[in-house]
Amino acid sequence: MERLIFHVDVNSAFLSWEAAKRVLEGGQDLRLIPSAIAGERSKRTGVILAKSNPAKAFGVKTGEPVSMAKAKCPKLVLAPPDFALYESCSDAFIKICRKYSPVVEKWSIDECFIDMSGMQAIYPEPLLAANKLKNEILDTLGFSVNIGVANNKLLAKMASDFEKPNKVHTLFSYELETKLWPQNVRALFFAGRATAERLERAGIFTIGDIAKSDIIRLKALIGVKAGQQLYEYSNGRDSSPVLLQAELPKGYSAATTLEEDVRTHLAAYNVLLSLSESVAARLRADGAKTACVAVNIRSNKFKNSSRQMQLKTETDITSEIFSISKKLFLELWDGETPLRLLGLSLTNLSCGALEQASFFNEARERERAVDKTIDKIRSKYGVDAISRCSLSKPAAKKSRQIQQAKRYED
Repeated sequence: MERLIFHVDVNSAFLSWEAAKRVLEGGQDLRLIPSAIAGERSKRTGVILAKSNPAKAFGVKTGEPVSMAKAKCPKLVLAPPDFALYESCSDAFIKICRKYSPVVEKWSIDECFIDMSGMQAIYPEPLLAANKLKNEILDTLGFSVNIGVANNKLLAKMASDFEKPNKVHTLFSYELETKLWPQNVRALFFAGRATAERLERAGIFTIGDIAKSDIIRLKALIGVKAGQQLYEYSNGRDSSPVLLQAELPKGYSAATTLEEDVRTHLAAYNVLLSLSESVAARLRADGAKTACVAVNIRSNKFKNSSRQMQLKTETDITSEIFSISKKLFLELWDGETPLRLLGLSLTNLSCGALEQASFFNEARERERAVDKTIDKIRSKYGVDAISRCSLSKPAAKKSRQIQQAKRYED
């Protein structure tokens, strides 16, 4: 039986969700005017998180400072992020998607894959089903989605990125030559900027050029693994299943642009503890452990530095992650240069394995039990319900902001 996959992607999710809420409350539709979701302009975290199409017409870009966006569009209407709203809207549209098939994989907060294979008895016409789903989300929840329809996840995702908003597009294997191959290499899933630049320097400009390339030459240009992957993708080949429970991510990360430059070790340690608590809690929530910890810093002159450590023993314990992050930080920082940003990431993940019994592991289990107790208290009563004694109140507040923000990484 041939597979049939839908990819559902909310159009300008953060802005659409805020706009839908305001319309429901009798307010103005932000989607129809130059508007954006942005952090506080008075703080250095004030950047554009999402924008309307009218704002895009003024040249407003996601990720740029609010001050730059306002210079381009003085009448830009700004709304603060509302993560509780985003989580609620995400749950609501996923719930509707599950009415069409029991096999739904939540890919991120604003997109999912639906395996419609075997649902032909209920939905014999895929395009009619996709349009019905699209319209039901709009009519019920007040925001639009794009839906890509294809025979695998890759092509469904590529299709949903075609013309927006509120559209259904197909990308079946027989449509590759007309719909996929003419596109620039940068449009291909997993083709990053550096890879695209390398390909363009070699005279490979379109996805079709990749598909028709000699595989040996391609691997020599961008590496064996990347070359093979992009060659398969450019030819529309992908066998990955739609998962009821998504696989572990490649890593967890948290970073914060500081309101005031860090100038002391104590201030840095407070931030690192906050970051450690954030990423370790997410690690434990997914039943995972890390074997690699990395710290990155950015100076007030925007110079970036990073360092990582491979661990002999996997961990999900906050104190261990914090201790390693401090060591890495000491290796990175000269103790004088003011720091604008601190970041922490955990990679080389695995599902937590059983450990051999020992006095050392008993001590670790006690620490893990403490961590899980803290997780439960915070889950029930809020992040500020309990703090470690070495974490100051300002840093605890920052921890809450980080934990909210990093739930929504791409």
